Amino acid sequence: MPDLKSRPTTTLSLLLRNRLAVVGLVFIALWTLGALLSGLSPYGASEPGAGDLLAGPSLAHPFGTDNFGRDLLTRVLAGGRISLWTGLIAIAISLLIGVPLGAFAGFVRGRAGGLVMRLMDMLLAFPSLVLAMAIAAALGPGMVSAMVAVGIVGIPEFARIVHGQVLSLRERDFVEAGHAIGLPGSSILIRHIVPNALAPILVRATLGMGYAILTAASLSFIGLGAQPPDPEWGVLISDGRGYIISGEWWMTTFPGLAIATSILGFNLLGDGLRDVLDPRLRTSK
Repeated sequence: MPDLKSRPTTTLSLLLRNRLAVVGLVFIALWTLGALLSGLSPYGASEPGAGDLLAGPSLAHPFGTDNFGRDLLTRVLAGGRISLWTGLIAIAISLLIGVPLGAFAGFVRGRAGGLVMRLMDMLLAFPSLVLAMAIAAALGPGMVSAMVAVGIVGIPEFARIVHGQVLSLRERDFVEAGHAIGLPGSSILIRHIVPNALAPILVRATLGMGYAILTAASLSFIGLGAQPPDPEWGVLISDGRGYIISGEWWMTTFPGLAIATSILGFNLLGDGLRDVLDPRLRTSK
C-alpha cells in the first residue's frame, strides 16, 4: 500500500499520465469553475424575465430559457454549486461516521465489532435510493435532509471497506511491533493502521461523489430534496419534464448532461486513483 504522505508528487505524476483520469479532472474542474463563476452572470439564477419564455438556445442564452424566462445556463451553473456542495457534505458525513465504525469493528472484533457490522449489513439490505427516500421523507423536504439522507446511505460502504482493511493490517509486523513496545491499541489504530488504509478510502470517496450527486438529484426530482426556485439539477429536470412532449428539449437536456458529465468525471478520477494507488494494478500494466 503506497504512503500518500511521503509520495504525493509521485502519485500526482502517475495520475496525470492516466488519460481517462485527466479527462475526469477536466470535467470536475470545469463544473467547479462554472459553479464559482455563476454569480458573475448578468442574469439572476432565480429571477424571472431574463428573456422570452421557453426560448431555445441562442447567442444571448446558450442553454435557452425556462418557463419563467430565466436563463438556463446561469441556473445550470448555479445548480452545480448546490450539487457539488451536496456531494461533498454527504461524503463527509459518510466518512466521519463510517470510517470510525469500520475501524472499531475491525480492531476490537468480538461481539461489539460483530454488532456494528451486522448493523451495517442491515442498512445494506435496503436499496440505497429507497433508503435515502425514506430518510429524506422522515426528515422533511429540503436540501439539508437530502445531504443527511445520502450521507447515511453511504456509511455502510465506508465501514465495510475500512473493516476489511483493518482486519488485514492488524496482522502486519508493524502492528505486532507496536504491541510489543507497549503502545496503546487506540494509538496503533489511529496513527498506524488507519493511515495505511487511506488509499481505498480515498478511491471510494471519489467514486461516491458521483453517486451522491445523482442520488441528491433524484431526491430533488421527486420533491424530497432541493425545492423550487433553487436551481439544483434535479429540480431543473423536474421543472422541464412537462415540456418534453411540446418540444422544449433544452429544459431537461442541459441539466441532464450536467449530471452525466459530473458523475463521469468523478468515476474516471476514481478509477484513475485506484490504478495509481493499488500497486498490484500498477505493476500489471
